[in-house]
Amino acid sequence: MSFSTLSEFQSLVLRFKLVEPATLQGCVEALGRSPTIDSVIAELERRHLLTPYQAAKLKKRETDGLRLGPYKLLYRNASGSFARVFRGCSVEDGRMVGMKILRQRWAENPRTVNLFRREGELGKRLKHKNIVPIYEVGSDANQHYLTMEFVEGGNFRELLKSRGKFTPEEATRYVMDIAEGLEYALSLGLTHRDLKLTNVLLSAQGVAKLVDFGLAGQDAGLTAMEEEVDRAVEYATLERSTNAPDNDPRSDLYFLGAMYYELLTGIPPYPPTKSVAERKQSSRYRQIRPIRQIDPSLSPSITAIVERLMEIHPHSRYQTPTELVRDLRTIVGNRAPAEEVSGETPVAASQSSPTILCVENRLKQQDSLREYFNKHGYRVLLLRDIDRAIKRVETSPPHGIVLMADSLGEDDEAISAYTKAVAACRKSGTVLVMVLNKKHHEIRDQLVASPHSRVLAEHPVTLRSIRVALEELRPKE
Repeated sequence: MSFSTLSEFQSLVLRFKLVEPATLQGCVEALGRSPTIDSVIAELERRHLLTPYQAAKLKKRETDGLRLGPYKLLYRNASGSFARVFRGCSVEDGRMVGMKILRQRWAENPRTVNLFRREGELGKRLKHKNIVPIYEVGSDANQHYLTMEFVEGGNFRELLKSRGKFTPEEATRYVMDIAEGLEYALSLGLTHRDLKLTNVLLSAQGVAKLVDFGLAGQDAGLTAMEEEVDRAVEYATLERSTNAPDNDPRSDLYFLGAMYYELLTGIPPYPPTKSVAERKQSSRYRQIRPIRQIDPSLSPSITAIVERLMEIHPHSRYQTPTELVRDLRTIVGNRAPAEEVSGETPVAASQSSPTILCVENRLKQQDSLREYFNKHGYRVLLLRDIDRAIKRVETSPPHGIVLMADSLGEDDEAISAYTKAVAACRKSGTVLVMVLNKKHHEIRDQLVASPHSRVLAEHPVTLRSIRVALEELRPKE
């Protein structure tokens, strides 16, 4: 599908339900007498009605990858050899989903398509708090996709890049989450068979969730798909060198131990490599430097669990996830349920981390705020609506609130939002930072000063300056 005239472009945008008709018409009229396709695209992007991903596609006159089934694609989150993962949005109810899409070069391969669909069908059976649920398995023309829960946080490989390593308490809690997911899957006769840092996501509520059961093994008593399932190179090498049986659940536990090791130390137990030949060397999985040498400060109970998980001989490891969960619970203790706030998107962080609430309705800016403040040790709650933010401050106050004036409307609306927020923060003891841009610069003098609030109007306002203002306003303990 292509377009070459403004009329064709408008028809396509409306047919794909990328923008509402009245909104599109308003953008076109705002450009004056001679709007072009590119000027309308630029205006839609400026108003945050198109994401940068969508705008880039349309500027190239490409339509593939904008819509798939009843979903419009907003951003590409990850890319692998066989599939890409996107953030999608239902055009029917606005629900956010994750979308895993089989690469086109594999769409003509019946075996690959069957395995992809197998992953989806298995995933639909798995309904557990520590497993990302698959909602549907779909096709649109010759494109195959899975829809799943959209998890705000990143995968553990990405998180380790920014964090370096996790505290023993955090790492143990996350490993217990994973073990509980494995325990549940095994109760249905399934093993994961591809455990690695990129296949575990950390949700907005700080819960570790397993994803990608594409190589999952099934109990022989279950009805299997017609295709033989491949084994990850690491699994195949370990099992071949130890004479492990097919679909051995203890293999998942070995690689969970490798993840635990790296979460605790920031150092992988064996050298990372893309070389298949090196990954096939069994010595790679045998010659592991003891974790207590890497970090002598770790408690003996934790190092004992890691070492037992990574025993090279299967009979010396934990035999089931249930055994592992039992030992991990002695370290973690009883946990309170993670906070869940309907409609908000907090970034996963330690429960003891300071919490900031940001009022921002632009997806790109939300991502920037989330990433920056998470790296600096904050939990982040994101809301689009000032009234809901005020209610949150009144009922469960965060440490700080950030108001982005661009998300508050015109001058009068921004002034009103700031005034209401100052009043709510005064009662709750929450500190407040208001961020102005050039559009709202003239209202600076109309914003009443407060000992617990600050207005930032320099251009540009940096994320660092917002963080510094929050930290300077916070009462010294």
